[in-house]
Amino acid sequence: MNLTLKIWRQKGPSAAGSFEEHKVHAEEDMSFLEMLDVLNEQLVHEKKEPVAFEHDCREGICGTCNMVINGHPHGPQRGTTTCQLHMRHYNDGDTIVIEPFRASSFPVIKDLVIDRSAFDNIIQAGGYISVNTGQAPDGNAIPVEKQDASQAFDAATCIGCGACVAACPNGSAMLFTSAKVSHLALLPQGEVENGKRVYDMVNQMDKEGFGRCSNITACEAECPKEISVDNIARMNRLYVKSVFAGTQGNEKN
Repeated sequence: MNLTLKIWRQKGPSAAGSFEEHKVHAEEDMSFLEMLDVLNEQLVHEKKEPVAFEHDCREGICGTCNMVINGHPHGPQRGTTTCQLHMRHYNDGDTIVIEPFRASSFPVIKDLVIDRSAFDNIIQAGGYISVNTGQAPDGNAIPVEKQDASQAFDAATCIGCGACVAACPNGSAMLFTSAKVSHLALLPQGEVENGKRVYDMVNQMDKEGFGRCSNITACEAECPKEISVDNIARMNRLYVKSVFAGTQGNEKN
């Protein structure tokens, strides 16, 4: 199939960017990133600078392929990362607009590459268990209720890609932060630090300049792992409890 790509080009964080138009031929069984590889090979052959884009695993796990495709973070297919999106979902002659995630907390480094270190700072603020739990016990040594285990596992599938921020008109990171809070808060090992964890992570999120949640739920709709906004409600409850308990609350919800 023959496609027209309108792709964002920006030489650096302080440079002005603009869209460039390119023609490319792609096969239906190619992934979206393989199609971009074809474009870059074409640009190199023409002695032009290839398009900078980020990727790692190409298996829908790493969360680094931060692109907005025709207005949708990661593309039009629900529950799919950019690297798992295939060209069979497009038609011959289509025009595809590709740009980086747009958020003030995710500055553009070059072309389609953004700086997501703000997410790292949120995790460093409290997205871990610091209490001494001893050596790793057997998998079945600590009983966990099935509902809690399932909800914790669902929250833990968050890959930190930032699609929730890109989809939110406020640039909110509430879905990401709440997923990281929830998957630890629901487990016995994480309960001890629930209050301090949620307080520190939410405050760091605010320091990074992310917007507030206004319950539009575009984040859930565009999340490639389909993380539920129920996690945001849980995080809000835990945060309120931590404030009234002097950041030391450990109630489970």
